[in-house]
Amino acid sequence: MEQQLSDILDNLLGMLLLEGSYEIEEKDDNFTVSIETKDAGRLIGARGESLDGLQLLVNQMVAKKIGEEKFRRVVIDVEGWRKQKEEELKTSAKRWGQQVLESGKEMELEPQSSWQRRIVHMVISEMEGVESESAGEGRDRHIVIKPVLK
Repeated sequence: MEQQLSDILDNLLGMLLLEGSYEIEEKDDNFTVSIETKDAGRLIGARGESLDGLQLLVNQMVAKKIGEEKFRRVVIDVEGWRKQKEEELKTSAKRWGQQVLESGKEMELEPQSSWQRRIVHMVISEMEGVESESAGEGRDRHIVIKPVLK
């Protein structure tokens, strides 16, 4: 699968006329692709939307090329943006959970992508006295953090 993934990345990055390099790492039954380029902004886009689209496209292309039974998820990061965003989200989620604990009032967050919501849910699930749930549909999907009623 790594060779097929490499071929897909070469073709896509070539079509986008991007100069740079990438590294593929096998981790936890997934593949992580770290892309280094001077045009990182083009690949990341506003609030990571272009990066999410690129990742979706690559995953669909890989699944079609190798078949669903051999498929393993591909996570793409550009210039460490996704990793930095994950760390920021973890810190913010702890702070939000603490605010809900202290105030006793629920908090609605801004809409986020599915991977961002997953990180917030994981952090909140590790905290006592608060819980989280997703609300809304499509682009308006967001998290509500609530105090746990005893």
